Amino acid sequence: MHKNGSEPIRILIVDDHPVVRAGLASMLGTQAGLKVVGSACSGDEALKTLQREAVDVVLLDLRMPGISGIETLRALARAPLSPRVIVLTSFEMDEDIYRAVQAGARGYLLKDTPQNEMIEAIASVHAGKRYIPRHIAARLADRMMRSNLTTRELEILEMLAKGRTNKEIGNALEISDNTVRNHVINIIDKLEVSDRTEAATTAMHRGIIPA
Repeated sequence: MHKNGSEPIRILIVDDHPVVRAGLASMLGTQAGLKVVGSACSGDEALKTLQREAVDVVLLDLRMPGISGIETLRALARAPLSPRVIVLTSFEMDEDIYRAVQAGARGYLLKDTPQNEMIEAIASVHAGKRYIPRHIAARLADRMMRSNLTTRELEILEMLAKGRTNKEIGNALEISDNTVRNHVINIIDKLEVSDRTEAATTAMHRGIIPA
């Protein structure tokens, strides 16, 4: 687990909950081969910490106030000495997983992950590998096989979730009923569901649109 055979893996914890940060720091800080060099309550603070501290692995919560976890991931990827990032979250929505990996996350773990598995994930990611639990990897593969929904389709999905009719959606977006109907057909096909109601429910469950 040691870096270059002797140096510990330097870890930065990024989470807006003080109890989570303290718990992780306490748990990981006592492990041989690991060193918690800092913790941050936001993406902005994490980026400032990186200007002062050399960091190998970042444990990053996706849902924080201010700059989002996904935006933080992208900013970390652009950093001069870009650390490897493990997303550590309470959620495992398909869209969150997909966006995190697309933005550069090397690992994806739930916050209730056992200590041994978390340490294994840190070591694997530090070594240049990915660490995504099998059940999450299966969902990610399924999500990546589906074509991305367009911006217009996402707009229509949100309106479907509010119970709007094709006519109401067409009036709001200034497009014809037939155009709306074609978009709805495409949405149903891409999400592999049977009707518009299931499309809206599935999209909310997967985190594609707000619940």
